[in-house]
Amino acid sequence: MRVAVISDVHGNAFALEATLRAVHLAAPDVIVNLGDQVEGSADPWRAACLQARLGAVEVRGNNEEKLWPGGRRNPLSLQYGAWLETQLDDATVARLAALPLTARLDGGRLLACHGTPDSSWESLLWVWDRGADGRGFYRSRDPLELRGVVESWQAEVVVCGHTHRPGATRVGDTLVVNAGAVSDQVDGDPRARWTLLERRGSHWAVEFLAVPYDVEAAVSWARTHTPFGDFQAQLLGSGVMDGRGD
Repeated sequence: MRVAVISDVHGNAFALEATLRAVHLAAPDVIVNLGDQVEGSADPWRAACLQARLGAVEVRGNNEEKLWPGGRRNPLSLQYGAWLETQLDDATVARLAALPLTARLDGGRLLACHGTPDSSWESLLWVWDRGADGRGFYRSRDPLELRGVVESWQAEVVVCGHTHRPGATRVGDTLVVNAGAVSDQVDGDPRARWTLLERRGSHWAVEFLAVPYDVEAAVSWARTHTPFGDFQAQLLGSGVMDGRGD
């Protein structure tokens, strides 16, 4: 059983196209999409169409919940939502907003979610804190707390996204995987990321993969078609998503 995992595309069709070329070459049995599909400004309509055609197992991210009535609150989010409404049709918005919080695959062995199985806004391996200087950062979740929540889900693998940080650990007999993000990196490396999971008998293996893509083309699209070009240039070019939790 080979499972390709994509997460946090954030409306970046350029990063997604490069990622999907690599995914298709790997010939997985199934593709899982962990959400945050369109909240971004590097051709989100094309990104939405590419993802809709995948036939992937999908769960909703916290940014899909922003598509709900009243889901946007702060001024910047409202400004962005108003622009995004000009890019997406009603059917696409309705489909994304209705995605489930979790999904199980491979006879229940694999549990997929965006943040945690209980919330698309929370994170599993790392917890978002705000320091005394007002800047946000992730700290590792207490290992005993992590074990307490993971064991209750009775899965061989739990895979999540949200933090844009690829990583994995074992919690008892469960492999917990945080998939990398297709777009909006945090580690200074702007390449797109995806994750390959493979079950070999009773053993699961995980591989984190990075894919170069045309960052300049993505930035150029944003500068030409959106009011967020400068932000996209900094975010995509630097590979550093600074000062926010997602």
